[in-house]
Amino acid sequence: MPNDIANRALLGRRTMLKAAAAATAVGAVPGLQSAVWAAGSDKPEKDEVRIGFIPLTDCASVVMASVLGFDKKYGVKIVPTKEASWAGVRDKLVNGELDMAHVLYGLIYGVHLGTGGPKKDMAVLMALNNNGQAITLSKALADKGAVDGPSLSKLMATEKREYTFAGTFPTGTHAMWMHYWLAAAGINPLSGAKLITVPPPQMVANMRVGNMDGFCVGEPWNHRAIMDGIGITANTTQDIWKDHPEKVLGTTNDFVKKNPNTTRAVMMAVLEASQWIDAGLQNKMKMAETVAQKAYINTSVDAINQRILGRYQNGLGKTWDDPNHMKFFNDGAVNFPYLSDGMWFLTQHKRWGLLKEHPDYLAVAQQVNQIALYKDVASAMKINVPKDSMRSSKLIDGVVWDGKNPKAYADGFKIKA
Repeated sequence: MPNDIANRALLGRRTMLKAAAAATAVGAVPGLQSAVWAAGSDKPEKDEVRIGFIPLTDCASVVMASVLGFDKKYGVKIVPTKEASWAGVRDKLVNGELDMAHVLYGLIYGVHLGTGGPKKDMAVLMALNNNGQAITLSKALADKGAVDGPSLSKLMATEKREYTFAGTFPTGTHAMWMHYWLAAAGINPLSGAKLITVPPPQMVANMRVGNMDGFCVGEPWNHRAIMDGIGITANTTQDIWKDHPEKVLGTTNDFVKKNPNTTRAVMMAVLEASQWIDAGLQNKMKMAETVAQKAYINTSVDAINQRILGRYQNGLGKTWDDPNHMKFFNDGAVNFPYLSDGMWFLTQHKRWGLLKEHPDYLAVAQQVNQIALYKDVASAMKINVPKDSMRSSKLIDGVVWDGKNPKAYADGFKIKA
């Protein structure tokens, strides 16, 4: 009997999701909610969902889900909430001031294991974007010939002083990209450099006054540094790892348990916004105009609109078209919460001493990444789902990550804590 009840509940959820997805295909339909929620049990538990975000281009799918009204199609109202720092996002997720957040992948894992902050069971609902961050070096360094990893390493070996580099949160993506990039160039980020934490919107101002030699952050702040004449792009993060995981839609495990229908509704709205952004040039330009506004990123549109189209410049006269620019959907490949993606961040946390012992990498990823829930939503929306929850990639140093032996991978690097 319990299995029959569970099966009927699952069938009800899928019926609701398919009805909502069908309505999506033809636009908003009068009476949709009453049709979808006829049985009552699948109605979202919360009418409003507060989703925190940091002023970065990759908050766009959350913002556009709200601005374009995709949230209302699924019976919820997304309230995007601008936050000042990733530490603030972490604290508000943990204490319940925020329901969900546009958030760093590694931050969610750090909170789940209690690394550098309060410990709470967390959930990655879906990935929000791949690619689209960068390593920026100061113009002062570039003027001395340090324009990439090898030339930076050479300068640091000859001009000995303390070099300072910034990430945005200790366990987050940008800190890990910066650590990995420095190490790939033969620079130990722990003993050979000073690493500090700076909120994304403050990166450019801090570099302008000489507080750091380089930083890793999301757009538009790397391009902004070029526009302001104070920094150059040494590498994009897609140079470090093509189609790497970046921000996620994150929440607490408690929220998912207490609000399963609300969670699904928000995921559908954000997935539809992701599809919309990647659908073409016109949509991307509209997105750039929207998120540039004061309520969101608070910068000029031209700081955003080039790199989201893959039109790059490095600040030294080089320009190129990058096919691996920031993606929000990419036929569903972006959004699937691969277990191996979450596990990779744990390997780097162990590599750099943030974790003292090896965790059970796979078990932690299975706890955090809500794969069954994502598949349920994606199936209803007819979005492609990969066959395998692991994926394989070769990073900038030539080392392949496939999730198969995370302990050996974490221990196998020459430069580590």
